[in-house]
Amino acid sequence: MFKSFIGFGVAGNFAGHLEQAGEARDFFNVEVKEEVQPKGIFPFYVPSNTNLFLNVYPLSSTRITPPNNADNLQIEPEVALICDIEYQQRSNGEINVVGLIPRQFAAYNDCSIRKPDANKISEKKNWGANSKGISETLIDIDHFQIGGILDRFRIASFHRSNGQLHCYGEDSPVVGYSYFHQKLLDWVIERMNHQQDVGPTENINALLNQADHPKQAIISIGATRYTPYGETHFLHSGDTSIVVVYDGILYSSNDVLHMAENNDWQSDGLSVLVQTVD
Repeated sequence: MFKSFIGFGVAGNFAGHLEQAGEARDFFNVEVKEEVQPKGIFPFYVPSNTNLFLNVYPLSSTRITPPNNADNLQIEPEVALICDIEYQQRSNGEINVVGLIPRQFAAYNDCSIRKPDANKISEKKNWGANSKGISETLIDIDHFQIGGILDRFRIASFHRSNGQLHCYGEDSPVVGYSYFHQKLLDWVIERMNHQQDVGPTENINALLNQADHPKQAIISIGATRYTPYGETHFLHSGDTSIVVVYDGILYSSNDVLHMAENNDWQSDGLSVLVQTVD
């Protein structure tokens, strides 16, 4: 469905998540202009013909296939933005991103392995087919500014294991992201043009060139904090991962919990991602 799109994620856009995931130290030397600023963006899919692991399409709406050597595989509940990308060629021939236009959003699972020896963030993110998740239900964005439709939504996530359902991430408002609206878009554009291959981050402009400047992107904008259960429990074969992005005006957190318990979802105001672990 999104094989021509380029895929990026935002690291550190929800206060406390990196610390819970044991990844804050990876960004110790990354300079930020303010304390709440995200740490960088990372690629999880690059649609090009070069022989990179990032060329493997990783998204599934139904399955998670763990890597052979995976330990501590965790759900990362997020919102993904489906965006159009606008480019401009400079006088020196360099092509830069000048605009990102969010068109739709969806529930997203930035499923991650905790790999302390990884050199780049992307090494924890794409290990092959079915290593990421995006809901088939995309919700149109009216405008990505204060007061837009997305401001009403919340993110919840659950883990079903051995017949028991557990709350995995803290039920969180989408507006709880550190960077959101135009501030987030401006920062992502700047990173797409100027982020360098330093420490855990990668040169995004080079990847855009490599992919011949895709017209569209999936941008996952950051994982919420874990509940105490989510912080200490991991995915195993036969488990189910559930990420729900829901309209907080139409539904309460208890409504969503009951829907998850019964696997019976309403059709309005929900983007639901249910994945079974192979």
